[in-house]
Amino acid sequence: MCGIVGLMATQAVNQAIYDALTVLQHRGQDAAGMMTWSEGRFFLRKSNGLVRDVFHTRHMARLKGQLGIGHVRYPTAGSSSEAESQPFYVNSPYGITLAHNGNLTNSDRLKQELFSTDLRHINTSSDSEVLLNVFAHELGKQGLHLAPEDVFDAVRRVHRRCNGGYAAVAIINGVGMVAFRDPNGIRPVVFGTRTAEDGRQEVMVASESVALDVGGFELERDLAPGEAVFVDMDGQVHTQVCADRPQLRSCIFEHVYLARPDSILDGAYVYGTRMHMGRKLGDRVLNEWPDHDIDVVIPIPDTSRTSALEMAQHLGVTYREGFMKNRYIGRTFIMPGQTQRKKSVRQKLNAINIEFQDKNVMLVDDSIVRGTTCHQIIQMARDAGARNVYFASAAPPVRYPNVYGIDMPAASELIAHGRSEAEVGELIGADRIFYQDLEDLKAACREVNPAFDGFDCSVFDGEYVTGDIDSAYLDALEASRNDDTRNTSAGDNALVGMHNQDDDLDD
Repeated sequence: MCGIVGLMATQAVNQAIYDALTVLQHRGQDAAGMMTWSEGRFFLRKSNGLVRDVFHTRHMARLKGQLGIGHVRYPTAGSSSEAESQPFYVNSPYGITLAHNGNLTNSDRLKQELFSTDLRHINTSSDSEVLLNVFAHELGKQGLHLAPEDVFDAVRRVHRRCNGGYAAVAIINGVGMVAFRDPNGIRPVVFGTRTAEDGRQEVMVASESVALDVGGFELERDLAPGEAVFVDMDGQVHTQVCADRPQLRSCIFEHVYLARPDSILDGAYVYGTRMHMGRKLGDRVLNEWPDHDIDVVIPIPDTSRTSALEMAQHLGVTYREGFMKNRYIGRTFIMPGQTQRKKSVRQKLNAINIEFQDKNVMLVDDSIVRGTTCHQIIQMARDAGARNVYFASAAPPVRYPNVYGIDMPAASELIAHGRSEAEVGELIGADRIFYQDLEDLKAACREVNPAFDGFDCSVFDGEYVTGDIDSAYLDALEASRNDDTRNTSAGDNALVGMHNQDDDLDD
């Protein structure tokens, strides 16, 4: 889960890209980067940290140009060094820079092909560098002068070589900006336009529509599965579907947790989908426990607020804010390492005792992944005086790892893996537990946009839409994602590539 943005404008783009990255910060808090282009030169700033900490006035002054891309990253196993922050750059052919959200499931094979056949060296463990080099190699086949059709032909060959879920934005030196989305549309990407003061059109590409909103861009639409959008140096927009068999199977976990509620993804307001999740969760409680004794519904901030409020109204129960959140602690789900997650929970949340004292409390969260956080929160509710603590998840049980760009833990570390819902409730210490039904979750999204004909629900049902995931792949993934391996990798990476990325790259 990362955030990308690209902008072709008629004025300096550094501030607009910075603003866009700040509203995409929820998609990644580990590192941030920006690359701009002006008169044949690229200008780069990237480093570990939040957007506000990476970019200072002196850095912004060096990021010249009316064309640029940006990225916010969250860490995956073995890739938390500054050297692996984005955007990436290759000088051949033309000079290309790229930022990427997602994961290539055949990255290892592509690395071998790039080295042995394409004669390209990959310098990091990032599959984003792999994607860039595949794109650069395919683009190099098109010759010196590139027309829009040449760019689309290169993207078409990228789709044929690359498996997985991905959305990318790139700058081709002196040619323009291009963005593309995987053939299943798993990872989100949108584009929009605005009219500059001189009447010319400016174009922005981003992971979520909120990035367009902050810049005053009008959302045109999502990129379709397998589609590429190319903006030439005159600001003209060209689009083409470049996949052989595209189908929309967007990641449903974006609606559960990842995206901001004020975003529109594939024509659906995330806020609306979460409202429907709450109503359907309320229906499940009424069906299974019509004579419930719930006194109050309390969300675990922030993502579950919308669902919790709708659930409370549907049940006819009081809604209260029972936890105060420290705004200066990052999202627990995307912190590297279980030790840091455990430490952060009580730093992140504090209970308001009066809302719990002598009450039967229904806590609502967006999902349950490891279960460690909700176990601690349930204990906090009891310590605050709750008589009984019930727990509801707006998502179904998370039983399988994600392979398309969400760094969920190994299957063995998922609390619901191999366990019943009742067993999960017992482990987290809840007096009663309610999960969303998967079909209800799909219906919640379709009620906002009936055009949805399928989703990537692999974390819930274990069905991987790309069709290339087998037990050997998942075993290797588990070996790389368990917390022991992750903590070792983090220590190793602290010694690798920790140089400050603040350079001007000549063409």
